[in-house]
Amino acid sequence: MALRPIDNALPITPERPKKQAKVSIPIQTQKKPSDFGVVNDENKAPLPPSAEASIDYVSSEDLKPFQDPESKIQSLVEGLESKDWVKVCESLNDARRFSLYHSTLMLPILEKVISVVVKAMSNPRSALCKTSIMAASDIFNAFGAKLLDFTDSGAFDQLILQLLLKASQDKKFVCEEADRSLKAMASSIAPLPLLKKLRGYVNHRNLRVRAKAAVSISNSVSKMGVEEMKEFGFVTLLQIAADLLNDRLPEAREAARSIVFSVYKAFTENEDENPEAAWQSFCLTSLSPIQAQSMIKVISS
Repeated sequence: MALRPIDNALPITPERPKKQAKVSIPIQTQKKPSDFGVVNDENKAPLPPSAEASIDYVSSEDLKPFQDPESKIQSLVEGLESKDWVKVCESLNDARRFSLYHSTLMLPILEKVISVVVKAMSNPRSALCKTSIMAASDIFNAFGAKLLDFTDSGAFDQLILQLLLKASQDKKFVCEEADRSLKAMASSIAPLPLLKKLRGYVNHRNLRVRAKAAVSISNSVSKMGVEEMKEFGFVTLLQIAADLLNDRLPEAREAARSIVFSVYKAFTENEDENPEAAWQSFCLTSLSPIQAQSMIKVISS
């Protein structure tokens, strides 16, 4: 039997290579120190306290006089002009001490101090803002009507505006401090000149500022006697109240009602027979029909 030529032989199928088994090698990850139990929240070194947290809010009752105020007054302005806000806070507290115990020494630089107080109130740091508001309260209580001497420079007007703005803020502790300062202003300054300053703010575009101004006006009006109201004008007071009675904020409307009651009490002080009739007659002859009805309704309700 003849042999087949090798060329005609069936092709030999090559052997497939065997698959290698896949072996997964775990990747070594660097463990955090906390994974070994070395460091946890309890063992972490505490972060240094922020400067803002280190500011102390000292009440007026806890402030003490200086032992040597004459030498200390020289460095007060320098401290107030510092670029270090913590130093400014300390100097504002010093200014409070001068206001309460050494006011005659601070009077020559009072206008400068007020300008720093106003600037600090607009600072975004809450600690500096609150400290400046506390300083304003002590300045009101110490100097009172003397602050009106700075009307020409605009320092006092800027102070009122900043307090009204801060009292309108959302930060509760700043807002409450500004409210206290506005009350100190109303109690320490005569109503008549203060009303002339506050009157324009009842038309402010910020409704919260309007409301805070209305409250301050109400506080001042409650201190006025008949003669002071006559000088300012019964009708003017009622017109202010009439506008505020339609305000969007309840705080402004409540202040308006308080103003009406104060005016009514003063106007009818000597009307023994029929005070309500005298009031109605006055409102109807002095105000527009809508305003008159609003005034009459407040008293009768």
